[in-house]
Amino acid sequence: MFLRKKIFSLGIFITATMLMLAACGNNNSQTSGTATTDSKGSSEEAKTFKLAHITPTDHLWHRAAEKFGEELKTRSDGKMSLEIYPSSQLGTEADMVQQIESGSIDFGFITAAYLSSRAPDFAAWFMPYGFKSLEDAYAAGDSDVGKKILASAEGTGLKGLGYLLGGQRVMIFKDKEAMSPDDMKGLKLRVTPSPPMQDFYKSAGVSPEGLPLPDVYAALQTGVIDGMDMDLDATITNKFYEVAKYVAVTNHMVWPSVILTNDKKFNSLSAEEQTIVNDSLQAAIDWASTTRTAEEEQFRAELEKNGMKVYEISPDKFEQQINEFDNKYKEQSPLIKEFIETFRK
Repeated sequence: MFLRKKIFSLGIFITATMLMLAACGNNNSQTSGTATTDSKGSSEEAKTFKLAHITPTDHLWHRAAEKFGEELKTRSDGKMSLEIYPSSQLGTEADMVQQIESGSIDFGFITAAYLSSRAPDFAAWFMPYGFKSLEDAYAAGDSDVGKKILASAEGTGLKGLGYLLGGQRVMIFKDKEAMSPDDMKGLKLRVTPSPPMQDFYKSAGVSPEGLPLPDVYAALQTGVIDGMDMDLDATITNKFYEVAKYVAVTNHMVWPSVILTNDKKFNSLSAEEQTIVNDSLQAAIDWASTTRTAEEEQFRAELEKNGMKVYEISPDKFEQQINEFDNKYKEQSPLIKEFIETFRK
């Protein structure tokens, strides 16, 4: 009888021990599957962000997105990664903004030209001949008035994190070497359908056409349009040199994209994670600024190599258009007026 009790007690002990070991094993499995531990011993869930933009993979904005992803990974000890969707893979800019608002994508590089139709203060960025260099334009983005304009995109689930510039705008002509607004009268030029940009060209006697970017090559080739407003980078990546002969390096406007994120999702990040995102973005912006400035002469040389005549038009030729723009847009918003008066030199 005593032996039976001893065997029974031993069986209970063994069973209890096995259940405890199994429970410990399950807890360890759950922790390792949902979190990572960094070199400092802290444990946080790994995050993969999604970013969308409109440009091809060889454009500066896409390369800046890649730099952003690299910085995120490095600064977070591998706990943050980035998936990039270039070339309008997720739809138009309107589609992308809606997806950011809903939280289905985390970041977007959205042109200020598009945003000016939603938040009119962004029109300030298109004042003609406002900046002599990209460095001056980036400084404007960091100014108080630049940050106020950035904040005007907020209120519908969006949060502005900064500006990313894609170079300054130039004028492309299919088969006419236009040297002044007089030479441009009556020409049909593809201009982004943004009111401030189109107003500038209308004041020069141009008929602006708001064609989608994928349609521009064929429109130039067939003579539907006589040229376009573009930047040197996109002129090369879209091979417009194959169907146009002249590029006037006017640098008459900057071309900013606004870095947008979902307000609630960004605020749900810890303070440390927000710092990593902001610092990573700033590193990518600094890289893009330095890289784009260094590539200016390279782009000109490449376009000449591909048969285009590259020349310059003096800003003095557009004095009337500059004055008309400033007088009209200063009246539209105190922020636009402050921006123009601060940076018009």
